[in-house]
Amino acid sequence: MDFGGLHLDHLQFFEGVLFECLGTETSVRDYFFLSGGCVNQAVQVTCTAGEFFVKWNETTTGEEMFACEARGLNLLHKTGEIGIPEVLGYGKYAQRAYLVLEFLPTVRPRADYWEKLGESLARLHRHTQPQFGLDSDNFIGSLPQNNSELANGIDFFIERRIKAQAGLALYNHAMPHDLYDRLLKFCDRLPELLPSEPPALLHGDLWSGNVLPGPDGYARLIDPAVHYGLREAEIAFTQLFGGFETDFYSAYTENYPLLPGFAQRAELYNLYPLLVHANLFGAGYLAGVERVVKKYVG
Repeated sequence: MDFGGLHLDHLQFFEGVLFECLGTETSVRDYFFLSGGCVNQAVQVTCTAGEFFVKWNETTTGEEMFACEARGLNLLHKTGEIGIPEVLGYGKYAQRAYLVLEFLPTVRPRADYWEKLGESLARLHRHTQPQFGLDSDNFIGSLPQNNSELANGIDFFIERRIKAQAGLALYNHAMPHDLYDRLLKFCDRLPELLPSEPPALLHGDLWSGNVLPGPDGYARLIDPAVHYGLREAEIAFTQLFGGFETDFYSAYTENYPLLPGFAQRAELYNLYPLLVHANLFGAGYLAGVERVVKKYVG
């Protein structure tokens, strides 16, 4: 049924989840569908209590995914170092898993937007703990991400990131056996190619699509895959799909300098997001993996 363009099923769902999150009844006045990623639906909801971002899906893992996303956002928010939208609630209503966040209206970024983001990320990366990983697993996109802790960051990157995604690609017949075998040989070389640094608190899925301006004109980070990892992996990821503005990198390195040779190492770290994209979107992303592996092991 349609009420002035508003579908009754949607109205009841939005009002139900907002009641669960806000603790008070509210009437939906309007809603607009937004991009929710490859597995979710998302809307901007305008109601008597204000404007909210509501994301939902009906998959069997949806509730777990949103719980992990909320925990990741809250962990980043608690540091006080970087802009994060407020988590208002998550759960399951009418057989649909949902997440409700503060809505971020479209505003013009301030002139020092990228500079401030670089400074903030540098401060975030100084948050550490004894081990690499996290006390719970989570997701990157719709894929499970194993965060079982290890003392050595390079071992963590190899075992929990590269080998985990490569094994999934092989299992799903997205990666040929030859490339898989050569990738394992390449992993044997990583301890001599990557520097050892302390565990750094990472957003974990930091590309331009997960950075939005907040109401104050400064950046907010969304859709995290939080863990304590090698900070160079995070910076490399920002360069993979178009990259951030130059001011971001200048401000980051001024506040937390990268070790010499990072420019040559970036492609090594980006094997992980390339493998993730191969598993999510198809084997075309393996061309970048093949190029790096061939360079180091033939």
